[in-house]
This record gives sequence, C-alpha cells and structure tokens, in this order.
Amino acid sequence: MKRLELHNLKVSYGQRTVLQAERIAFERGRFYGVVGPSGSGKSTLLRIINLLEKPQTGTLHFFGTELDLASLSYQKGLPIQRQMGYVAQKPAMFQATVFDNVALGLRYRKRDKKAIRPLVMDALELVEMASLANQRADTLSGGEAQRVALARALVFEPALLLLDEPTASLDPYNISIFERVIQTIHQERQTTILMITHNLPQARRLAESCLFVYQGEIVEQAETESFFNRPASPMLQDFVLGRMIC
Repeated sequence: MKRLELHNLKVSYGQRTVLQAERIAFERGRFYGVVGPSGSGKSTLLRIINLLEKPQTGTLHFFGTELDLASLSYQKGLPIQRQMGYVAQKPAMFQATVFDNVALGLRYRKRDKKAIRPLVMDALELVEMASLANQRADTLSGGEAQRVALARALVFEPALLLLDEPTASLDPYNISIFERVIQTIHQERQTTILMITHNLPQARRLAESCLFVYQGEIVEQAETESFFNRPASPMLQDFVLGRMIC
C-alpha cells in the first residue's frame, strides 16, 4: 500500500471526544497542509500518527504495515515510529552540542559511527547551522533551535515528516530557511509531509493538498487550489475568509 491511512479512529478524554474519523488517507510522497481553529484536533491527529498517544479505537496503515493503535505495544510501534520525523512548535534541546542533538537519533538507530558525522554535518548544512555544530544547543535562539530540530528530524531520512506549527514563533528570516528546507526535502527525497499551520498563505504556498479539521472531524480534504478557491463546506468558506465559525 502506497498510502498512510487511519481507519475507525476515535480519541476521547473522559467523556469528551476530541477526534474521530472513519477514514483518513494520505498518498506517499505528497505535501499536506492541516488547518483549522485552535482546539479542533489537529495536533492530536499528528500525535496519534506519531504513536505518541493511544486512541480508544483506530487502525493505522503505515505504507504497508497495519497497526491496531489501541492495543499497540511500545516494542511493536518503535520500528514504525523511527520511520517518522516530528517537529513541534517549541522544540526541546538536550543539554549537549548542536552536533550531538542531531546525531542522537542516528545513534539510537545503531548507525555506523563512521557514517554519523557526515550525515549530521550534511543535515546541519541544509538548515544553515553547520558553523554552530559545537555550540551547546540549549544556548541557541528560538529560530536556531527550530532549525536544529528540523535537522534532527531529517538526518535519518524519514518516510514521513510531521510538523506541528513549526514556524509559528519564528521571524521571517528563519521561516524562509525552514520553508526552503522542507520544500527541498519534499522534492528531492519525495518525503511525505503533514504540516499543521495557522498561516493560511503558508499552506497555500507549500501544500499540494489540504485538510480542514473542525470540532474533532475532518470536514474537508482537497487539492490546495480547490480547497482555498472553491471550498465545499460553509465552515471552510468562512474559515478561509477569516470569519468567525462556531
């Protein structure tokens, strides 16, 4: 199967259902924008896919591998999780050098020691951080730290890159670098990308297809041009135009 799919998904906190979907599908090698109001379930969707949370029900088809998410063990999920890169809005930097922060994932994956250095330096070159390889990562600015987090997610060439509002707190300079890198990775490696963003122009600029998540449901999914210019649902029409939705 060349797709990433979720089936019969239900995520609840107590009596409150925060995300549910009969089926969500993503084609391999495509760039998806995920938009919607705050609290609609977007981040929960990415965390479920990244195996960071367990739903009440749900099956994940990860490019040919089927997982029952509700009963998934850590050991069974780890090989799949290691095929994904994840960048949060506020990255956590380990108290180590920039180089060691990026190398950590390769070491966990038991990559050959001789191969690690060139891979890490290539990733840091990509995000324009190679000159700071020996600096402690916890002394970086917010924009620099986010670029290191991106290098850390890309260094092992993941099949799936999950981005949760990664540029929300960045200045235009760092945004431009971040966007250039993910566009390059998508084009050159055919990496499948899911990116949550509240920046609608950014979604129009980067994504090939978009999803609108509202009140825990996938209300609409379409090619980007149609999604923004011919939204089918009244809620998406209002959201795209900046109107209040309730």
